[in-house]
Amino acid sequence: MYEDNAATAPTVQQLTFGLAGEEYGVDILSVREIRGWSRVTRIPQTPDYLLGVLNLRGAIVPIMDLRLRFGLARESYGDSTVVIIVAVAERLFGIVVDAVSDVVDIEPAAIKPVPDMGAIVDTRYLKGLATHVERMVMLLDVEKLMRPEDVETLDAALTDVRNVEVAA
Repeated sequence: MYEDNAATAPTVQQLTFGLAGEEYGVDILSVREIRGWSRVTRIPQTPDYLLGVLNLRGAIVPIMDLRLRFGLARESYGDSTVVIIVAVAERLFGIVVDAVSDVVDIEPAAIKPVPDMGAIVDTRYLKGLATHVERMVMLLDVEKLMRPEDVETLDAALTDVRNVEVAA
């Protein structure tokens, strides 16, 4: 068997992607699908970073622009723009990123805590930093991307939209 490896912790697989020239990673176990950019249905009275919703095989999935969520400048969507569909607590949502890179194995010992950057940089969406093949990967905490108030706003708006569709 693999007795030599028994003492070492298993690696953590991360789907890496580019965003504004930086590399990020998201736990592969939370990724449900990777799709090219397609138009979404805008929902009124939602934050700018919530672009709208997408009908994914009968499931209504909110789509978030990660650049806008992080307070970065909006970029036009191109051929490499991708939507990563992730699951958090049985709920699906999509994050729009510049491009997907690859899946990497990261040793748990290589994951370092996010340094406190003060008020200059918002690091609440990160759960760690890791070096992989001489490049820094910022590990995303997908559970913190969608705030409870965002979910409530979307749920209320989607109920209104469904009611209008039924009444029409």
